[in-house]
Amino acid sequence: MQYQRHDFDNGIRIIHQRVKSPVAHFGIIINTGSRDELDSEQGVAHFIEHTIFKGTKKRKSFHILNRLDSVGADMNAYTTKEETCLYASFLKEHLQRTIELFADISINSTFPQKEIEKEKDVIIDEINSYRDNPSEEIFDEIEDIVFEGNSLGRNILGTKESVTNLKRSNIFKFIKRTYHTDQIVICSVGDYDFNIVINQCIKYFSEIQTYKRTIVRKPPEIYIPRTIIRKKAQHQAHCIIANKAYNSMDDKRSILFLLNNILGGPGLNSRLNLGIREKYGFCYNLESNYTVYSDSGIVSIYLGTDFDYLEKTINLVLKELSKLRNNKLGTFQLHTAKQQIKGQIAISNDNNINELISMGKSIISYDSVESLESIYSKIEAITSEELIEVANEIFDNSQLTKLIYTKS
Repeated sequence: MQYQRHDFDNGIRIIHQRVKSPVAHFGIIINTGSRDELDSEQGVAHFIEHTIFKGTKKRKSFHILNRLDSVGADMNAYTTKEETCLYASFLKEHLQRTIELFADISINSTFPQKEIEKEKDVIIDEINSYRDNPSEEIFDEIEDIVFEGNSLGRNILGTKESVTNLKRSNIFKFIKRTYHTDQIVICSVGDYDFNIVINQCIKYFSEIQTYKRTIVRKPPEIYIPRTIIRKKAQHQAHCIIANKAYNSMDDKRSILFLLNNILGGPGLNSRLNLGIREKYGFCYNLESNYTVYSDSGIVSIYLGTDFDYLEKTINLVLKELSKLRNNKLGTFQLHTAKQQIKGQIAISNDNNINELISMGKSIISYDSVESLESIYSKIEAITSEELIEVANEIFDNSQLTKLIYTKS
């Protein structure tokens, strides 16, 4: 795929991919998230994502929402621990309308006090929703345990107390401290000549004052494996087995992505699915995940099961990890695993919204977008010996943390 790029003097970067489609996509990704919050402003990054649509110097909330909705477009946003993203999908003739609106939101949002107070209730309700769902809450808590003492482990939503206490001044201070122009990437996917995209972005974004990042994120340092059991009123047991893992710059991350896919990726033929769910019927929800951050990472295996099956299921998971540490994949098994993950990557990239976000994040992380051919080449180069080496590093029993929610 062909990517085109333009850098403004103020540090903002534009990445574009031309595709033949009547639908186009546009987004802004900012390299800041919940881990960049001070202790006194927990939840503010996510709060900004909610309230940035609530009013600008020339538009009220209704006019912002109606500007794209009225032409059938879809506008959305999300916040993670390291990034904030605003994006939209629309008929390609509405590019100028979309870019102008996004520039207005990004530069001129006023965060009206009345809207801030209303949105606090909305976000507290969102927090309550997570806390009522142990299969989601457990993912937040495991990162807090693995990254204990570091802001990377904190819940993206914040707490009821921190959200209640957020002030309008917190929003403006956070934006000034973290929304640096050299950390902003504008991404576009659509049937446009790149010069059209550049000229529209020049019109609305090029005059933004230059702010270069000087703050440095503090990486997680201390990790102490442990087993923690929480007693809760719930209908089934929940468990996560986790360990710290490779960061976004580590060459071993590709190996771990493949290993994680073999273990418990989305394929129905994953080892966890075949060896536990299909064979014994102990679990409905059973998966493994590898989340990469700029200076750390976490690999986690989640299971939800009947209380009576909890210990048996955990032992079966540990048995599968032992196989990965000790049993070398044969040539055919390795080839099949590579073909599977290559197919999954291709399908994901075939979704233009996924591609929009992926290429924007790549620019933030690596200042470049890697081609599918290069990704496939790295996958093909992985050996069975490397898989065993990584399995022994990451799935060493003595380094695993277990978090269990059981009945009270």
